[in-house]
Amino acid sequence: MENYPSKLLENALNEFAKLPGVGKRTALRFALHVLKQEEKEIELFAKNIYLLRSNVKYCRSCHSISDNEICDICNYSGRNKSLVCVVEDVRDVMAIENTQQYNGLYHVLGGIISPIEGIGIQDLNIDTLLEKVKTESITEVILALPTTIEGDTTNFYINKQLKNFDVTVSTIARGISIGDSLEFADEVTLGRSIQNRMLFDNLYKVS
Repeated sequence: MENYPSKLLENALNEFAKLPGVGKRTALRFALHVLKQEEKEIELFAKNIYLLRSNVKYCRSCHSISDNEICDICNYSGRNKSLVCVVEDVRDVMAIENTQQYNGLYHVLGGIISPIEGIGIQDLNIDTLLEKVKTESITEVILALPTTIEGDTTNFYINKQLKNFDVTVSTIARGISIGDSLEFADEVTLGRSIQNRMLFDNLYKVS
């Protein structure tokens, strides 16, 4: 058990240590850094964190993080609204946007099917995707999920559901290594994977 010169320091350290990927040593550096900052800077930091949690919205159309009911991407008239790229979460939207190689819309599932983690079909934004394809002028759905067993399982399920609609289902080219998340792919590789996408059925030989 470690001893700290201040209970306030220990409490702050423990809060920082709750963040993903942050151990006790890094948390201590964060806490000590806070002590060196001007009080106004820390007030602004705390305010922005609070506003993020309390005021952020999820786009009614694509489920991405947004400041408004409809996000800027869905609301922009210059996007190709016949294309929908299906991704796991908002980090993938940001990764694909950074490639500047895609000009369509997105649909954020909010996860992928993972029985081990207790994530099932009902926990994902799949019904709203199907409704979007049914009611809007969508011609192609691009499946851009992680190249993992869980990602492929989710791909297969969505592809099966989309068989009932007159829509092309494609998937990103396998320039992304098996097991990789999109957020960790370099922009050139990810951009080419989007551009060189292929029909889902051709890749997986689905009958």
